[in-house]
Amino acid sequence: MQEIAISKFKATCLSVIQDVRRTGKPVRITRFGHPMADLVPPGKGSAMGRVGSLQGSVKALGDIVTPVVEDDGVEPGY
Repeated sequence: MQEIAISKFKATCLSVIQDVRRTGKPVRITRFGHPMADLVPPGKGSAMGRVGSLQGSVKALGDIVTPVVEDDGVEPGY
């Protein structure tokens, strides 16, 4: 895995990100020689953070509106 110092990463961030996306090879970002983060390309079909990305993955069974327990009107004492 290619390593890059955090100072160089800060100066060339967009270029490094584009290279990772284009080549598919991850880059390890280091600070004083210690790993800080790994920059990895997105997975195929990655929908992380997209609106509606979980659509169709949950199925509601039964009543989802009525409370599970009865409300006794007393505020919880945290």
